[in-house]
Amino acid sequence: MVTLQLPYPPSINHHYSYVRGRPVLSKEARSYRRRVRSLLAHQKVEPLTGPLAVRIEMYPPDKRRRDCDNVQKAVLDALQQGGLFWDDSQVSWLLTERMQPTKHGKTVVTVGQIKEEFIDE
Repeated sequence: MVTLQLPYPPSINHHYSYVRGRPVLSKEARSYRRRVRSLLAHQKVEPLTGPLAVRIEMYPPDKRRRDCDNVQKAVLDALQQGGLFWDDSQVSWLLTERMQPTKHGKTVVTVGQIKEEFIDE
């Protein structure tokens, strides 16, 4: 099981820019992914295999309304790009909990492997 404290991600609504009609990752999204990749490299995390359970505690930077699913996609994509797991299709169980706002915001992510016998029941 791996627990990480990550920066609060940019909204998935601002994750892409369009250049000549084609979607490309925005500067914010590329920066966020680099930060997550750096944190994972610093902790020397090995890629997890098999089905995974993910819990995301989101601490928004302010009291504005925010969609939990926007945070999920941004965090999972960054963790995949950072090498925590091979593909976000490995996620079989996903829980996101909105916590109290925190200055600058953050996300606390816990990822663990699910035992096969648990899934087959």
